[in-house]
Amino acid sequence: MTENAATPVVEFYFDPTCPFAWVTSRWILEVEKVREVSVTFKQMSLYMLNEGRDLDPAYRRHTDRGLIPGRATQFVGAQHPERLGEWYTALGTRIHNEGDKDYESALTAAAERLGLDPAPILEATTTDAEDDGLRAKQRAAEELVGDDVGTPVLSMDGTAFFGPVMTRIPRGEEAGEIFDAAVRLARYPYFYEIKRARTTNPQFD
Repeated sequence: MTENAATPVVEFYFDPTCPFAWVTSRWILEVEKVREVSVTFKQMSLYMLNEGRDLDPAYRRHTDRGLIPGRATQFVGAQHPERLGEWYTALGTRIHNEGDKDYESALTAAAERLGLDPAPILEATTTDAEDDGLRAKQRAAEELVGDDVGTPVLSMDGTAFFGPVMTRIPRGEEAGEIFDAAVRLARYPYFYEIKRARTTNPQFD
């Protein structure tokens, strides 16, 4: 990153099923209201990240199930790339804020909210036709941060990190101040990570 960059270019990599990515994505939209930033949403995939790995059975079921909205999002992004962020908002609101874990129902509702035909979106979830594209998107995220982290991934003018992981959505100027701090850390070329044990669960209000 350059110290005098007037408008930081932010790429936000998400898996639509991840509640932590959802919180962070709502924060970055708050940042857009109080800072001059250019945000682009890009997809990644927890399923593809964990493909072939030995996982806890419960988490394996979760990631396997997550392939449904993953394939659908890959399809929508391919057909309507300019609407990917809008799609993520519609689908994430349904899954996370409204608690609809019936992914087929959530996909249908999100499509209808955006005026899209849900039939081809649902059809895309039943085949592996979109999987190579989804793998490529996951590889792109891993090339930025490695394969030992999850979602979200935030890239700021080409410097990328896993996270930040938050359980509440910062609003207003507080959102901007947290972003300023993240940008400052990213500008130091030898900074890599900060982490502590999480003691709260995500809330989306």
